[in-house]
Amino acid sequence: QVQLVESGGGLVQPGGSLRLSCAASGSKFSMYANAMGWYRQVAGKERELVARISRGGTITYAGSLKNRFTISRDNAKNTVHLQMNSLRPEDTAVYYCNADRGGTMIFHWGQGTQVTVSS
Repeated sequence: QVQLVESGGGLVQPGGSLRLSCAASGSKFSMYANAMGWYRQVAGKERELVARISRGGTITYAGSLKNRFTISRDNAKNTVHLQMNSLRPEDTAVYYCNADRGGTMIFHWGQGTQVTVSS
């Protein structure tokens, strides 16, 4: 059974940067062969898409996040990353990764990684 594990979150001051990582544990799962996305959720609100990279490498970002966030996929290490720069307090959330097929999530949501932006 495959489980996606997120890491790299933490407490950072406004304007700082973090790099999140997503790795697969359990049975073999190829991230390069699937659409992978980063999502975030604030308590009491719905989970929202942050960035997605398709099987073919097409990248989409939510809103204006493209100017500050970068999603990437390391095929050799079978990981997906989210580089977050110029972080703002409103970026505070739990960040999750998942794979999708046609918009339908493949896996159950993991524990995510907490990102807190605060001075």
